[in-house]
Amino acid sequence: MTAVLVLYYSSYGHIEQLAYAEAEGAREAGADVTVKRVPELVPEEVAKKAGYKLDQPAPIAKVAELPNYDAIIFGTPTRFGNMTSQMKNFLDQAGSLWASGALVGKVATVFTSSNTQHGGQESTILTFHPVLLHLGMVIVGLPYAFQGQTTMAEIAGNSPYGASTIAGADGSRQPSQIELEGARYQGRHVAQLAAKLAG
Repeated sequence: MTAVLVLYYSSYGHIEQLAYAEAEGAREAGADVTVKRVPELVPEEVAKKAGYKLDQPAPIAKVAELPNYDAIIFGTPTRFGNMTSQMKNFLDQAGSLWASGALVGKVATVFTSSNTQHGGQESTILTFHPVLLHLGMVIVGLPYAFQGQTTMAEIAGNSPYGASTIAGADGSRQPSQIELEGARYQGRHVAQLAAKLAG
């Protein structure tokens, strides 16, 4: 059975919701799926004041376990068009995996969120890709075969680079059905490709 890790960071729960949708899609494709998150770097007192969602059930991942999976689905909010410092800090510890080639040939994909419609979703995913390429991973996006990609009926995230959601300037907007469907499709797509590569 293909082993898939959904590895995410979420401050306010938007990425967390997409992470579980990605996991659901990967399970639909027959994968054995694990959902984990990277450690928080913000002091707890500061995080509480900022309203961070601190009650997330996903366990904290360790860098050393990444080679145990056939595919890794990464989720991060955008911070000025880049991944969060929490995710970057985690990946910066993967030097030994890079040196040993432990992730070469593994499937990888990225999903994200931003506060505004043009808030850096695409650049966050695209600037995430060089890290994955340095690690030797095979990058997968969200193809236009997902019909929700072309919707004009509503404001929606998602792009050919990966699933995404728009949180709104105050963070009150939650992932829409079409955004969650994009995440499920991406998870399914990754699991299917990982199974083909493993076979």
